[in-house]
Formats: sequence, C-alpha cells, structure tokens
Amino acid sequence: MALHFQSLAELEVLCTHLYVGTDLTERIEAEKALLELIDSPECLSKCQLLLEQGTTSYAQLLAATCLSKLVTRINPLPIEQRIDIRNYILNYVASQPKLAPFVIQALIQVIAKLTKLGWFEVQKDEFVFREIIADVKKFLQGTVEHCIIGVIILCELTQEMNLVDYSRPSEKHRKIATSFRDTSLKDILVLACSLLKQVLAKPLNLQDQDQQSLVMQVLKLVLSCLSFDFLGSSADESADDLCTVQIPTTWRTIFLEPETLDLFFNLYHSLPPLLSQLALSCLVQFASTRRSLFSSPERAKYLGNLIKGVKRILENPQGLSDPGNYHEFCRFLARLKTNYQLGELVLVKEYAEVIGLIANFTITSLQHWEFAPNSVHYLLTLWQRMVASVPFVKSAEPHLLDTYAPEITKAFITSRLESVAIVVRDNLEDPLDDTATVFQQLEQLCTVSRCEYEKTCTLLVQLFDQNAQNYQKLLHAAPGLAVDMAIQEGRLAWLIYLVGTVVGGRLTYTSTDEHDAMDGELSCRVFQLISLMDTRLPHRTNEKIELAVLWFLDQFRKTYVGDQLQRTSKVYARMSEVLGITDDNHVLETFMTKIVTNLKYWGRCEPVISRTLQFLSDLSVGYILLKKLVKIDAVKFMLKNHTSEHFPFLGISDTYNVGDFRCRTTFYTALTRLLMVDLGEDEDEFENFMLPLTVSFETVLQIFNNNFKQEEVKRMLIGLARDLRGIAFALNTKTSYTMLFDWIYPAYLPVLQRAIERWYGEPACTTPILKLLAELMQNRSQRLNFDVSSPNGILLFREASKMICTYGNQILSLGSLSKDEIYPMKLKGISICYSALKSALCGNYVSFGVFKLYGDNHFDNVLQAFVKMLLSVSHSDLLQYRKLSQSYYPLLECLTQDHMSFITNLEPPVLLYVLTSLSEGLTTLDTVVSSSCCTSLDYMVTYLFKHIAKEGKKPLRSREAMQAGQRLLHFMQQNPDVLQQMMSVLMNTIVFEDCRNQWSVSRPLLGLILLNEKYFSELRASLINSQPLPKQEVLGQCFRNLMEGVEQNLSVKNRDRFTQNLSVFRRDVAEALRSDGHTDLSSLDMMS
Repeated sequence: MALHFQSLAELEVLCTHLYVGTDLTERIEAEKALLELIDSPECLSKCQLLLEQGTTSYAQLLAATCLSKLVTRINPLPIEQRIDIRNYILNYVASQPKLAPFVIQALIQVIAKLTKLGWFEVQKDEFVFREIIADVKKFLQGTVEHCIIGVIILCELTQEMNLVDYSRPSEKHRKIATSFRDTSLKDILVLACSLLKQVLAKPLNLQDQDQQSLVMQVLKLVLSCLSFDFLGSSADESADDLCTVQIPTTWRTIFLEPETLDLFFNLYHSLPPLLSQLALSCLVQFASTRRSLFSSPERAKYLGNLIKGVKRILENPQGLSDPGNYHEFCRFLARLKTNYQLGELVLVKEYAEVIGLIANFTITSLQHWEFAPNSVHYLLTLWQRMVASVPFVKSAEPHLLDTYAPEITKAFITSRLESVAIVVRDNLEDPLDDTATVFQQLEQLCTVSRCEYEKTCTLLVQLFDQNAQNYQKLLHAAPGLAVDMAIQEGRLAWLIYLVGTVVGGRLTYTSTDEHDAMDGELSCRVFQLISLMDTRLPHRTNEKIELAVLWFLDQFRKTYVGDQLQRTSKVYARMSEVLGITDDNHVLETFMTKIVTNLKYWGRCEPVISRTLQFLSDLSVGYILLKKLVKIDAVKFMLKNHTSEHFPFLGISDTYNVGDFRCRTTFYTALTRLLMVDLGEDEDEFENFMLPLTVSFETVLQIFNNNFKQEEVKRMLIGLARDLRGIAFALNTKTSYTMLFDWIYPAYLPVLQRAIERWYGEPACTTPILKLLAELMQNRSQRLNFDVSSPNGILLFREASKMICTYGNQILSLGSLSKDEIYPMKLKGISICYSALKSALCGNYVSFGVFKLYGDNHFDNVLQAFVKMLLSVSHSDLLQYRKLSQSYYPLLECLTQDHMSFITNLEPPVLLYVLTSLSEGLTTLDTVVSSSCCTSLDYMVTYLFKHIAKEGKKPLRSREAMQAGQRLLHFMQQNPDVLQQMMSVLMNTIVFEDCRNQWSVSRPLLGLILLNEKYFSELRASLINSQPLPKQEVLGQCFRNLMEGVEQNLSVKNRDRFTQNLSVFRRDVAEALRSDGHTDLSSLDMMS
C-alpha cells in the first residue's frame, strides 16, 4: 500500500511490528516501511499525526525515530523547518510531561541533534539554535516533572556535543564541541551544582519518586559535564586508570571552592545507593582533575579536601556495602595515585590515619574475595603505584608503606588460599579458571610483594612447606579423600602462582643479593614439587597446577635466564645445594625436561599444551639461548622423535578438535629454530628431520589414489599444513628454504591443490593450506632469491597460481552466503589468497614478463582469478573486514606499481569497481588502508599524466604501451567524476580532517590537480565563497601559496615542493577557519 494512503491505525500496526513484534519477516518489512516513510514528502505530517493522535507510546517513539533520522541527513532541511521542529517538540514535551520516559528521551535526542548540527547557523544576526539554554531555564521554573525534562535536555545536549559522528568531518565536530565548551558548558555545570545545593538545603523525601528522579538526572548532567572531551583527544575509555580530566582554566574558581567537593561528599552520605553511586562517579572525575589547573599550594589544599572526604567515607563505611558504591570508591582511590605523587600525599595532614584506613579497607576487600572481584583491580593499582613510587620520595615524612604493603600482600595470599576450600565444598566458580583476571592481579601484586620482601618470603616458605607436607600425606593416604585432595591441589596451584609472581617482581623493584637468595629458597620448593608431580604422571594430573607451574617457569625465565644474566646470581646458591642446579644451563635442562613431559602426557589438554608450546617458543628466540638449548638431551630427543607416538597432540584421531591443531604451528616453528642452529647445508640432517612428515604425505598420496578414509586424510592434511607453516616460518635463509622447497616440490604441493579442490567449502581445511601457501610466498630475509640457474621462483609461482585459481573458481560456486557465513566461508580465504599474491608480486623473485614471452598463462590466470573473487565481494565488505582490506589494498598497490597494463586492460565496469574501492578506502580511519589507496592512486595518476605528456611526441614506447595508456585516458574521459570525486575526498581530508598520513595524501593530489585544473579551481572558489568577506582574501592567499613554485610536472623535486606547500597550506587554512564567525560549517563541505 502506498505510504500516503496509510491511516493512523496502519501506522500503529507498523509500530507494533517494529518494536514488539516477534515475527522476523514482519519486522524487516516494518524497517523497510520506516525508511520509505523517512524519505517520503509526508514524513513530517505523519510524525505529527503519530505524536498528537497515537494511542501507544510506540507510535510516539516511531515519530521520534523518524524525526531523528530526518534531521541528521547529510542534506539538511531548511533552517526555518528545523526551528519549527525544535519548537514543536519543546512545546509537545512541556504540554505532556508524563509521557513514557523512553519517548521523552527519544524526542529530546532530536532536539540535541538539531542544536548540535545547527550550532553555527545564523538567522537575523543571532545563533538561533543556541537559545536552547534559555528555553531550558523556563522548564526549570515549572513543576518537578518539567524540571526533570529541562535537566534531561541539558544532559542529552552535553552528551551529543561530545559524541563523534564518524560519517561527518571530525574538524566540524571539534569546532562545534569547542564552541559549546567555551560558551555554555561551564554555565550548565554551575546550574547543575546550584540545583544540587537546593536539593540538599531542604529535607530529602526519598519516597518521592519525582524528587529522586530529578536528583539522578542532575547528577548524570554533572557527570556528563566532567566527562566531556575537553581537548578533542577522544581518549580510549577502556584505559580507565590512565585518565586525567583536562578541566579548562576558566573553571578554576569552581574547583578552588571547598564547597564544591563538600557538596558531592555530602550528597554521597545523604542519598540512597543508586544515587550515591553517581555522586561518587562525579568525585572520581574531580579526583582526576589535571594537576596544572592548580598552583602547588592550591593543589595541596585540594588534595587535602579529597583525603578528608576519603577519611569520612571510610569512617562511615555503611554505604560501601552496595556493590555500585564500592566499585566507584575503589576507582576514586586509584585515581588519587594516578594524579598525585606519593611525595604530595605524605604531606597531607591526615595521611597517616587515612593510609591506615585504606589499608584496612583493602585487607577487608581481599578477604571477601567473592565480592566485586573487578573492583579489587583498582585497589591493587593504588598499592602497586604507591610502592613503585617509594624510591622517588624525597620528603622526610614517613610513607608507612613498609608497614602496610606486607599486610596487603599477606591478605591477598591468605585470602586466596582460604577461598579454595569454600570453592571446592560449595561447588562455586573457581577464580583460578579466570586466568586473565588472575594474571592481571598477580602482575599488580608482584610490585607490592617486593616491599619488605623478607616478610613476604617467610610467609610463602611457611605456607608452601605446610601445604606440600599435607599434599604428600594425602598421596600416601587411603583413597576416598577426593575433596581434601582437590582443596590441597587448589592451594598448591595458588602458591605456585604466587611464588612465580614474587620472583617476577625482581624486575620491577630494587633487588639485593639477599633477595635473590630468597628467590632461590622459594624456587627450590617449586622445582621439587614439579619433580614430585611428574613422577606421578600419567596416573595423577591436575590442570590448574600445571598452568600455575608454567606461569612460574615463565616468570623464572624472564628474571633469571637470559643473555644479560649475571652468572654469580645468588638465586643458584640454595638451588645448587638442594637440586644441583648451579647455573642457567641446568635450569634450561629442567625447562626442556618439563616441556617434553608435558607434551608426552598432556596431549588431550589443549590449555596445557598451548601454554607449554608458547613457553617453548619464547625459549627458542635468541641465538645465545638456542646455542645452549641444542646441547640438551631433551632437545635432541624432540628433534629426532616429533611423532604422535611420542607426542600425542600431533595425532589426528577424532578425539582431537581440528581447531586445536593450531598449536602444531608453534611447535614446529620452535623446533625448526632449534634445528637451524647446527643445520648449515646438511641436507641429510634436514631429510631426517622431515621424515615423519614425509611418511604422512606418502600415506595421504596412497589414500588419495585408492579413494578411501577421506575424513582421516583431511585431518592429516590439516595437521601437515599447520606443521609445514611452522617450519617455513622459521627457515629464514636461502639454503634452508631451498631444502624445504626441494622437499615439497614437485612431490607434495599438488596434493595440497587436490585438497583445496575437494574440500573448498570447508574453511577448517582450506584456511591452513592457504596460510601455508602465503607463508611459502614470503621472501623474508631474501630467502627466495634462488640461484640464477634455478627456475624455482617461477615454479613456486606457477603452483601458487594453480592453487589460487582452483580456490577462486570453486569458492564462487558456493553462491550467496548469509552474513554470519560470508567471512569464514569465503572472505577469509580470499584475503589469504590476496596476501599470498601480494607477497609474490612484491617478492622480487619472479620475472613476470617471462610468462607472456613463453606463452605461459599462469600469471594471466591468477590475475583473472583475482578479478573474479573481487567482483564477488561488495565494497562495504572490503572495508568492513579488516584482514580483507589489509590484504586487498596493498595487493592493488603492487598491481598499480608494476602491472598497469593489466589495470588498463580491465573491462570498464571492473575498472570502475576498482576505482570506487580506492575512493572509499581513502576515507577509512585505518591509515594502512588509506595510505595504500593514496599510493595506488598516485601510480595510476602518474601513469595517465605521463601518457598525456607524451601524446603527439615521437613514440619511444611500444605500440602496445601507447594503446594501454589510451584506453585508460578514454575511460577517464568517459567517467570524469571518478578522479574529481577522489580529489574532493583528498582536499576534504586535508582541510577538515585530522589527517594522519599527510605525506601519502599529498603525492596523488598534485597529479589530480594537474589533470583537473578546472575542477580544482571550482573547488577553490566554492570554499572561498562560502566564507565571510574578511576571510576570503586570506583563503585566496592560502591557495596561491599552495601552488607557488610548483611546476607542471611530476618530478620528485616538484612533488616534494608541493608536499611542503601542502603542509603550510593545511596549517594556514585551519588557522583561518578556526576564528569564530558567522560561518555555516555545513556549507564548507563542498566536497562531500
């Protein structure tokens, strides 16, 4: 049914389908109808109908949604119409304050968007959209309900001003946000604080929902003001602990008044939890205020007031029983140390008392380990930073951390050990299972634990001995004590983690020989426990203890095993007495024995295997360590026996998940690094090493030829592809790589191609094979620069061409795929193919002209496969999937650099597709992609410019090259808007955007200007004429300076001159546009 015939009833049915319908088809149809409604000329009248006569809140919500989309369109409505919409909504919410909260919110968002986008618009010499502040004051003089609406308007407006819309130039957003900050934000904060003072001045009636709602909205408003992005840095909100609030200098008076902080501390103590939490959130921002806002005496006074507030909260801790309050208070404490130095904190009058209270609060928090674990992060951050600052404190005042830090460490250790019994007996979620949180907390604790290290070490030795004895007793006790054994093993896991942590803490804190000796005492006990545990394999295993042991070994490796290690380290004194470990060579033997043991007995446990292999990989980096490792018997054993018989995780049975095969790549990378140490040119040694893989490949060949056990073959090939990729990654010399190539070609590469042909629709099989191919094509360290008499480079490329063509043709037969399937089933494979092809084209080991010369079509075929795959991908997918865009655009860069004859031979629709993808890539935020696009465009423009320059002259080039240039020129003449659009985008980037790759942008821009001088003049005139008269002359001069000294050619010298001019041009234009005036910034975007 046509939309203009739709009645109110039909529109309300549409609302029901859209917001509460469960039928997916109906909802999709409703969404389509909504988009049609927004684009229809009757949109405003329909919205008015829904608002005034709609019988449900969803009807009003639909109207608000339509209005929101209507007012944010790139081509804005006339200013009079937008003013009418704003006034209508203000009157509407004023006359109906009891609307559903989500409707009020949606309508107010429309007002906020209108105000932001029209912030610089002028009517009758007035900024008409800035009158919103005055309008809100009328709401504040009305009933409580009206007052709430007024505050919500200010809150939404502040948040909208702070919100970056990436579909519009960021320069515009910053100009509007900065103007709002300078003209209105301080007044809004003062207004909000005065409202809060009025609330506190009267007795609070917390039963009154309206009053409670008003306080909540005002606190949210204050928080929005304090969380504003004052500098335009768009800080990453996830980096919470690094945050400093860059309060403007004009706000100093508000912050210097002690009443401001007192107001929020009083609100915290007066309000119920839901509201007091918001008061604390505001205080977190106050505590994060930049240091430079104050002079030194002012800062000390401000800090003193914050510390008084902390003391008052901790002396009356009832409110902290609420998780929200508790979390915000922990954040508040962490921010104190983020923004103030320990030397300043110790000078505060109440420091000694408050640090004691904070220590007791932390200890209590650690003892209640099950309560708000995420909040503990902030407390540990506070103590970590305090202890790390001790060496830098020059004040004579005592910091008392030597008293409290050991207590914090003790509380953490004892609470974690005590938690085990409760977790096991009550079958609760084990904190040890969340390894990310455990590692984070341990890394924070490692600094704290080294303060007064003797106390920490004594405690750990005592607890370790006691628990190890209990464990041994249980091992020899009668069976049936499973619960007690689980508790004991859980405690030992925690203790091993803790020992690893304190040993790793040596790198973060000043250490002495005595401390090293203590590390030796603790490490001895863990190494003894490892021996005890390993003797009981495979009968008794515990995954948590194994993961803890690997954490300990890794920390010990980082601290005491390495190239710079002092051989006299006291850590080995005790270890040599007890274990006979006298130096790092013995430790490496212990490490390797442990690795081999784990790989033998933990084959079915992926977490242990992957962590063990990561440890092996870390050990195998660094030549000095490798030289030591290859002398160890365990390493020699691994190099000779890397089969599933000895290491079950290399098996292919159905009990292993195919996804777990990934760890095989890590294993073979490390193993091949070890092999490479003494390999030299010994081909027999290499053949022996490859023997297990040779046997597997021969088996695959046999099964393929006999056509049975296909599933087994597939799993075997997945494993082989993973193994070979690990080997290929580690072979970084020409000699060793040639050995691999001679082994794999021609015997086994065709097998992989047959696998691609057979299982193209199974990414679990194709992805490892294609990744192997991409690795083989990488000319890392010039390893593929074969001898001049060798055809290996061409042979390798031919095989790659066959495989990419096979995959490309087969994958396109899958047809259309759903959104969830398209990346894993198709785009991921395409991105790997593009990556492999790019490595081949840029590797400089194949002379591609040879193919055409000898009538070999492998090069042409792979380029055609590239085109076919590309045309099956939408432009939006090219940019949406990062791995795809980061392989496609660099590949296109290679093609435009060295193979322009291929580009010019493309069919016009294909060439248009490629150029459109370039144009869209220029605007992406990913600098890798946008820089590649600029380079590709530069190569194309340069090619075209040179062709035009040579027209009419005696041809030095072949007739074929002339025809190729003519084809490209003809295409550009048929589609002039293509290059014009790209010039617009680049100019837009330079003038309005935060351009992070200015050099890259400048290179194609000169060529575009020289090819399109008329269009460039139009752009220049458009920008200059959109400005007030005083600015027009300044901008005209900027453009004259841009082309000053620039000649009509694309020589390197001329390009460099233009690049320098462009840098000055960008700065001068930004300066000219920055001065506030009656400029409608939307009119400046003549290039959008």
